[in-house]
Amino acid sequence: MKISEVAMATGLSVDTLRFYEKIGLIDPPARDAAGRRVYDRDILGWIRFLGQLNATGMKQADRVRYARLRARGRDTLAERREMLEAHREVIRRQLEQLHDTLALMDRKVAIYHDLEKESADV
Repeated sequence: MKISEVAMATGLSVDTLRFYEKIGLIDPPARDAAGRRVYDRDILGWIRFLGQLNATGMKQADRVRYARLRARGRDTLAERREMLEAHREVIRRQLEQLHDTLALMDRKVAIYHDLEKESADV
C-alpha cells in the first residue's frame, strides 16, 4: 500500500504516518524502486490498535515504549501484557467515572423536565 492509501484507510494524514515512523510507533516500510514507501496491509490493524490506545488516554511515550517492546518480539510478552493490564485498569476507572457522570446528567435532565412541566401547568 502507498502511504496515501494507508492515510485514507486509517484517517491519519501522510505527515502523521511519517511522524509515527520517525518516533518508532510504526516500523519503516519497504521502499519501491523509486524510493516510495510501500506498506503491508497488516499495518492497518496495528495503526487501529495504536489509535485505540490513544483514544483511551495512553500517553504517546507509553505507546512508543509498547511499540519498541513489540518490535523486540516474544521476550517482551510479559512486559507488554503488564502495560496493557495497567492501561485496562485506567480505562475501567474512566468508564466508571463516565457511568457516574451519565447518571448525574440523567438526574439533571429529569429535574429540568419536571420544572418545564410545572411551568407549563401554570
